[in-house]
Amino acid sequence: MSRASEQRPVILGEYMVKNRATVRAAAKHFAVSKSTVHKDIRTRLAPLDPALYREVEKLLELNKQERHIRGGLATRRKYKLERSDRNKDDTDI
Repeated sequence: MSRASEQRPVILGEYMVKNRATVRAAAKHFAVSKSTVHKDIRTRLAPLDPALYREVEKLLELNKQERHIRGGLATRRKYKLERSDRNKDDTDI
């Protein structure tokens, strides 16, 4: 494994814990795939930094528990935006 690929799991883990980031947010920030983030966090981080691995695992579990709430909020924003677009169209007439 190259030196950069050895450091990436630690960098990803530190970013996620510091920013309470989701896998998707971390992947976007570092311009890598969600699969890469999962592989780095789930398999490569534990031997490199066990304490950080435990922190990230807690965060991932929390994100898993909260994802239905985030999904509901996203749906709410979507329909609220559609409603405001419809109202705008009505006033343009």
